[in-house]
Amino acid sequence: MEQKIYKVMRGAGAANIVVGVITLAVGLASGILLIVTGAKLIAGKSKILF
Repeated sequence: MEQKIYKVMRGAGAANIVVGVITLAVGLASGILLIVTGAKLIAGKSKILF
């Protein structure tokens, strides 16, 4: 019985690590995209007419 619990806990821990890595990668990629697009907007603000 205890071995079954340890297997479930190991699986849950592995799943948490995988989800954490994926979340970190998505967050990093979206942050870089936001910085790049913001820099393009700031660089081109003199071309915008209102």
